[in-house]
Amino acid sequence: MSERTGSAAGAPRRVTIFTPLAKVLLAARVPMGFNGLITIRGRKSGLPRTTPVAIIDFSGRRWVWAPWGEVHWVRNLRVAGRATITVRGRKEEVRATELDPKERVAFFRDTLGPVARGLPFGVRFIRIVDGVDLDHPLEAAEGRPVFELHPL
Repeated sequence: MSERTGSAAGAPRRVTIFTPLAKVLLAARVPMGFNGLITIRGRKSGLPRTTPVAIIDFSGRRWVWAPWGEVHWVRNLRVAGRATITVRGRKEEVRATELDPKERVAFFRDTLGPVARGLPFGVRFIRIVDGVDLDHPLEAAEGRPVFELHPL
């Protein structure tokens, strides 16, 4: 995959304001639904960078996805190819494989859609908070990187 140029996308302000609090709560093992922490070595600094993400666990497989596109953690994960995920204090080293456009559509249609539909207000939550309409997986997949996580 070629190196992408340009500036990273950004999450909405409401998310960037909440991120530091979410990091503290998740590090303190407070359950927050599908959310966990992902730590990835920075692509420029080489320093570990930690951010909260939704870790989707379904049928024995796990994924992370970026609702706001090419954010810094996505760029870092793409270059590093591996990360540490932390869920309720349990750390695990993982290898990440980025899904191609066709696989991303299948993720939104066959994985995230059913997971969200199985939760009260799940589809509505993803539509409001993440700006993603799971009823239209082709559009949902556009510009939203998804990585499958594999244990090391």
